[in-house]
Amino acid sequence: MISAQLLALVRCPDCGGALRGTPDALVCASCGHRFGGDSSAYLDLRPHVEFEERTKYLDEALHADARHEQVSPPFLGSKVRNDMLRSFLAPAPADRVLDLGCGSGRALLWNRDWQSTMVGIDIAPYFAEQARASVDLLLGDLRKLPFPDATFTRAYSLDVLEHLSPDALRAMLREAARVLTPGGQLFVYTHVRKNARIAVVLKWINGLARRLERAGLIDLRQERLRKSDHVNPLADIPDLRRVAAETGFRIRRIRYYTPVAGGFIENILMRVAERRLARRAQQMAAKGRSTAAPLSDEDALKAARTTGKARIDRSPALRGALTFFTAIMKLDVVLFGRIESGPFFALLERVEPPR
Repeated sequence: MISAQLLALVRCPDCGGALRGTPDALVCASCGHRFGGDSSAYLDLRPHVEFEERTKYLDEALHADARHEQVSPPFLGSKVRNDMLRSFLAPAPADRVLDLGCGSGRALLWNRDWQSTMVGIDIAPYFAEQARASVDLLLGDLRKLPFPDATFTRAYSLDVLEHLSPDALRAMLREAARVLTPGGQLFVYTHVRKNARIAVVLKWINGLARRLERAGLIDLRQERLRKSDHVNPLADIPDLRRVAAETGFRIRRIRYYTPVAGGFIENILMRVAERRLARRAQQMAAKGRSTAAPLSDEDALKAARTTGKARIDRSPALRGALTFFTAIMKLDVVLFGRIESGPFFALLERVEPPR
């Protein structure tokens, strides 16, 4: 959605000037650049001069499974990440919160009980229907945020930093520091390249997943496509500390997340269930249209995800099972959260203007 409050906050991403006009036809009062958008869903405030480095998340192929279209309650890994976000950031109603790289907008929906002013920004327009209707959204580049200095008191970024080059990462964090108030906090979930020894279990799980894929029991093509955009700019935790200091932050709190149980549950058990739903969708389609072309693997995967989300909504037993598996996955944080490893949750605090 586009609220009057959002329109009062935004500025021209090119020069920082005030914007005038209607949501689908905004004009910068300083440089004259024009901006549009979907007047019923989001603003488009991407810079007129695009950066040379572009994410693959703009490619439609990465969204072929349509997981972004509908938002279900958080379970499994998404529940673990969202609970850590809530624990670390804990905004009050008076806070202004910015979701940097909001994707479908699901975290904004899950955390509306904060009652804070919340805004989501992403470079790609793959927002969920519920988010388009009920939270403030805009298209924009994280390296040129369309907001004045010190607009927000809190911000968070989930599964974003690993998609950025070292230069883009620094540019994004400098912009995050710029739009945060002094002492403002930024929660991030991402990973560094250096893993702990315990991560050898994940290599075994991934090897098992590949064998199951060769046997036709799971399909990892969409996940490989999504991870093909990973640049992984941070070498290790000392590198994280250096980058944070260079961009105006200090690390206030950090916990590590080596998903041993989570890797098996999400990469094996859930993928087997998803594959079965996809095959069932193909069989049902074949029965219903004997002369038509068979349902493609992409369409079958989309149907499987849609069916799965519908089942979650109407089945207390399924929600109970997912709650149980989520609790097991949270043990990864409890048992291994102090072992310095690749994936981590960190709360960064803005301490000075970025250099």
